[in-house]
Amino acid sequence: MNNIAVGNAAFLPDPNSLLSPAIDFMPAEIAGRRAAVWRGMQAESVRILESQPFEYCFRAPYHLLVVTDRAARFEGETSVEGLPKSNLRDLSRKLTFVPAGSQFHGWAKPRLLSRITCIYIDPHGSLLDPELGFDRIAFKPQLFFFDRSLWETAQKLKAEIGENRGGDHFYAEALGGVLCHELMRLNGSDPAPARGETGGLAEWQKQRLVDYIQTCLDQPISIAAMAALVCLSPYHFARAFKRSFGVPPHRYHMMRRIEATKVLLGKTSVPVTEIALRFGFSETSSFTAGFRRLTGLSPSEYRRTLG
Repeated sequence: MNNIAVGNAAFLPDPNSLLSPAIDFMPAEIAGRRAAVWRGMQAESVRILESQPFEYCFRAPYHLLVVTDRAARFEGETSVEGLPKSNLRDLSRKLTFVPAGSQFHGWAKPRLLSRITCIYIDPHGSLLDPELGFDRIAFKPQLFFFDRSLWETAQKLKAEIGENRGGDHFYAEALGGVLCHELMRLNGSDPAPARGETGGLAEWQKQRLVDYIQTCLDQPISIAAMAALVCLSPYHFARAFKRSFGVPPHRYHMMRRIEATKVLLGKTSVPVTEIALRFGFSETSSFTAGFRRLTGLSPSEYRRTLG
């Protein structure tokens, strides 16, 4: 798949440009596709390019989540192995989940040119801690349903296809972890307690968090995203983080931001207001208050102490 890179892709009519697994469309040229690949999963945006009948099918050792932003058909039929076939005509804002190994097939005479996102998840990948047993869950198929939390997470992941913002693969992978937890919730599967939940973080968890936080010094970070990044619940993550780093997650994030601003204050003549904006502070006053809270000085006072 020479044309696909993490966060950097274009719509492609050639299905051979995609990694396996991917849905097959017949005829192949009816679908324009743009894809991105991350650790343990891949996703693709698909546009149907012509108003002519087409078929699609999929079976692979990967879970498939189909997120239909827009689709309607004059005629058609869709089936997921283990469920009755559906002739639903308005498919917009619908989700379909196909468990690994299950057959997914359908055809349509389109009334609207479809826009969908397909998310392929490796059950044995590294999005979640192995002790959660994600690879051992017998997931149930679901056809044309809606769940707000799952939809919103999938939309955030869709937005990462085609983006190229340095360390944002950590963010995409964190969203993948959240997506897996949402699928477990919908399936009624309770994960087993993960390693590290009663103590501090493992070394790999700490390093991943340090790297991720360093790429997000100019923006807020949610507890949920950080927790998913290291495969813990938000509650256990917050406790384990404080035990490992000595401070809560948001305070640590603020400390790293202030340390970065201190470098600019000491080595450049960049105005305080500009430094505040560069590191995600919407107002100079909030930057000044945060800086004083951690250093005992205002940014200007700190700069003057450096001579």
